[in-house]
Amino acid sequence: MSPAVTAPPLSLQDRVLRRFRRARRLAFAVPLLILAYLSYAAFAFDLGGLAGRARLDNAAVLAGDFVSYKTHVLRDNRSGEVSVLVEGEAKGRLPAGQWPDWLRQSGGVTTIDLGDGHLVTYHEGGAQYQIPGYGLVSIAPEGNRLKLTAPQPLPDRINAGDARITVTTEAGRFVYTRAKVETFYYQPGWPLFFFTPDSPFPAMSWAEIGGAVLWGERVDPSLPNLLAVGRDFLNNQMWRHSATLWAISETLLMAFLGTFGAALVALPLSFLAARNMMPFTPLRFGLRRVFDFIRGVDGLIWTIVLARAFGPGPMTGALAILLTDSGSFGKLFSEALENIDEKQVEGLRSTGAGRLQQARFGVLPQVMPVLLSQVLYFLESNTRSATVIGAIVGGGIGLLMTQAIQTQRDWEDVAWYMVLIVLMVMAMDSLSGLIRRKLIRGA
Repeated sequence: MSPAVTAPPLSLQDRVLRRFRRARRLAFAVPLLILAYLSYAAFAFDLGGLAGRARLDNAAVLAGDFVSYKTHVLRDNRSGEVSVLVEGEAKGRLPAGQWPDWLRQSGGVTTIDLGDGHLVTYHEGGAQYQIPGYGLVSIAPEGNRLKLTAPQPLPDRINAGDARITVTTEAGRFVYTRAKVETFYYQPGWPLFFFTPDSPFPAMSWAEIGGAVLWGERVDPSLPNLLAVGRDFLNNQMWRHSATLWAISETLLMAFLGTFGAALVALPLSFLAARNMMPFTPLRFGLRRVFDFIRGVDGLIWTIVLARAFGPGPMTGALAILLTDSGSFGKLFSEALENIDEKQVEGLRSTGAGRLQQARFGVLPQVMPVLLSQVLYFLESNTRSATVIGAIVGGGIGLLMTQAIQTQRDWEDVAWYMVLIVLMVMAMDSLSGLIRRKLIRGA
């Protein structure tokens, strides 16, 4: 039997060249795999169809609504009364002395200057809209129908029927029916943010308001002007500042109760789930699987389950955060306990200290900075999560935002709530950072 023939060992040069060839193949293979996956994702998620269905013009309109508002100039064709309503709301009705300067009224004729040559006129016999580059659109009632006089053919921006005529231009929108005629004038800004027309302050400039606060006569005999300013601001019926502040406090309360409640629940359980604290393996294994199950189910699912069990409300949101974070804290706390320095515990044990004393004086001082950091980081995250949870359980700023979105017209309110949420998260980030420096680093 002939001896086995062994291949001669590769030289250093051959080994280096082989590694270079392998690295070159990987350099080409990895990008190809990524490209293949992205191609599959584009096909599976129908990115081509998504691009075809995209309505960027609607997105632009929505973005514009965040920072703009519309004023309704309404004329009742039966009584001839003209009203000016901000966002079309009765609580935003402007008194005659506070009408904007682009609106003029003389006798029975109302003139609305929309800018750039767009001019709308209401009169007893109907209404007119002068459109630059097109001509004069004249509307008058004729029996049971509306008579339209305009250059032909009618463009797409004019929708004419027997009972309703609508004209939409870049300057605004005009609607005429037998009962009323209405013009919508869009402008940038958030009107009546501080005071509504039922307050005496919107007719004043900021200098006049400051003078009234400092030395002016009381606008309300029962209150100093400073308190009257605060009252009218908080009781603003359009922006609902008092309700918004209460909603912010509910959101913060949900995050606080849920986060610290989860930490209090998870801390003792984490001792039972740590390998160096609990020698009984079945109990330790069972607790870890419970932690995995709780944190494995998304927090929104727990929110829906708890909402069905306990009904809507901020407390249900706090319970959802507590339940979700208990699993996460249990895992994080138990891992922190497993990484402590055992020498401190052994020193206490040698003095005759019991297990509770060992945990109190040998374990907690080591892990407390880590635990506090984790709790504070989760508190920051839960401040954002409480907004979404509040939209589900009916509490906090999330509920107000959902209501504003559902109306499909209060987008400036949505923008304001978004600004408040960002400011709230920034404030919580700064506060938690300060607490970490004070409690953990001692600075």
